[in-house]
Amino acid sequence: QVQLVESGGGLVQAGGSLRLSCAASGRSFSRDAMAWFRQAPGKEREFVASISWSGYRTYYSTNYADSMKGRLTISRDNAKNTLYLQMNSLKPEDTAVYYCAAVRGSGTSYSGDYDYWGQGTQVTVSS
Repeated sequence: QVQLVESGGGLVQAGGSLRLSCAASGRSFSRDAMAWFRQAPGKEREFVASISWSGYRTYYSTNYADSMKGRLTISRDNAKNTLYLQMNSLKPEDTAVYYCAAVRGSGTSYSGDYDYWGQGTQVTVSS
C-alpha cells in the first residue's frame, strides 16, 4: 500500500523554525516528483514548493515569493524515501496544514498533477 506520512509540524513562535518530513512507503519514490502544499483555515490548498525526482531542480511558489524567499528549503533523500521542508523565520501567516504529494515523473504547481497525498501535518505559528 502506497502511503505518504508527514511529520514535524507543531506550535512554534514567530521567528522559529520547523523541519517537516514526509516518509513514503509501499514503493520507491526515487522516480517521483514531490511537492509540498498547504491549506490555511478558510482558504484553498496552495502550492508551496516542489522538487524533481533527482533533487536537482526545485521550485517555489511565486504567489508569495517575496515573503517566503530564503525562508524555505525543499529537499529529499531518495535512499530514505523521504521528503523534507525546512522552514525558517516562521510567520503567523504560515499557519496551515502542510501536505506532501508525489507523482511519477514530473509535476508542476497544480495539485491535480499529483497522484499520492499525505494526511497533512499542522503548523501553527503564534505571534
